[in-house]
Amino acid sequence: MLATPALADDDKAALPDWLAVHGQATVTVQGTPGFPSPYAGPNSLTPDQVKETVDVTLFVGVQPWKGGEFWINPEVDQGFGLSNTLGVAGFVSAEAYKVGRRVPYTRLQRLFFRQTIDLGGGDAKVEGQANQFAGSRTADRLVVTIGKFGVGDVFDTNRYAHDPRGDFLNWAIVDAGTFDYAADAWGYSSGAAIEWYRGPWALRVGAFNLSTVPNGEKLEQGFGQYQLNAEVEHRHTLGGRDGAVRVTLFRNRGRFGRFDDALTLAAATGATPDTAPVRVRHSRLGVSINVEQAVSDDVGVFARAGLADGAIEPYDFTDIDRTVSAGVAIAGGGWGRKQDTIGLAAVVNGIGREHQYYLAAGGIGVLVGDGQLPHPGAEAIAEAYYQWQVAKPVAVSLDYQFVANPGYNRDRGPVHVLGIRMHGQF
Repeated sequence: MLATPALADDDKAALPDWLAVHGQATVTVQGTPGFPSPYAGPNSLTPDQVKETVDVTLFVGVQPWKGGEFWINPEVDQGFGLSNTLGVAGFVSAEAYKVGRRVPYTRLQRLFFRQTIDLGGGDAKVEGQANQFAGSRTADRLVVTIGKFGVGDVFDTNRYAHDPRGDFLNWAIVDAGTFDYAADAWGYSSGAAIEWYRGPWALRVGAFNLSTVPNGEKLEQGFGQYQLNAEVEHRHTLGGRDGAVRVTLFRNRGRFGRFDDALTLAAATGATPDTAPVRVRHSRLGVSINVEQAVSDDVGVFARAGLADGAIEPYDFTDIDRTVSAGVAIAGGGWGRKQDTIGLAAVVNGIGREHQYYLAAGGIGVLVGDGQLPHPGAEAIAEAYYQWQVAKPVAVSLDYQFVANPGYNRDRGPVHVLGIRMHGQF
């Protein structure tokens, strides 16, 4: 879950033990100068633009009994991603939702209950933070979460690349690009997850509602279309440094379109290929691996790789059928700024042959679609950021991303994206 420092001692004293209150505010501004764009389609990235996003979140928790936690996260959002969050499969800001609005609006992003059942194995202290009470828990434990929350709160987490409010911004770096996780247009779903921790191992399973239509604003209510997730995690030490390996699998079940069916229908009717008319009941599968490893007190490295069925349209995340990413996070102890961080990462995304033919024929995907694709290529992205910790609750980050072949199109780009992020929390 999103990490937030514990309240100061004076603030803790003002709250009863059964109540927790945290908050955050993040402002992100991104812009891209001109770049080669000989043609464009409905989902193309546009040159020469600047966009901003704002989100303010309140995290309120109640602990009715030992191990039980109720959390509610109302949020105020405003702003747009570049080109209304279109044009790059590995989109450049995970702070930009698929729904942009000029006027601030309020959403209930999370409302869930979590029960932790201690099973022994030694106690460990837990710091109070957003969506987590301070206290202790045993190494062996069972954790049950039910309600509305993010699939990424439980699955595919990574110490160095998973929080766009504090580390990398790119979608395909903070999550495996192929992990087509169940979500509404804001990135949240309703469902349940169970986690079993035993020694260095953890097993997680979950079931979540997909949106009612691909990339939609509304979620299914009765698992008419759903996702099943499973994840195995092993925590270890190498050279006395902590690390972890996670393998995540998903299975989406719902009304999805096959790209070859859309192309066949378009050839028969003379229309532009579209997956909507050919959607029938299908399953879409995917798997990814996620590694993190501390190298020293100040340096940590990470990597992800993933593969998903490229013959069927992605549903709730983005247009990526295979992905490989890697990076490093460096704390500033070496230059006397221990709370600062430098992050460097790169990701290469690809699509299956049927997916490529669909885009070449003018089809539109979740985020990409230039109307044609005569010269396809892998989408390659590099990101670098410097986070300056102005004070304990406030950080300012400068971010740069280089995007080659945006939307898998060698005719467009490369794209340079400059950004600044301001984040405060309590």
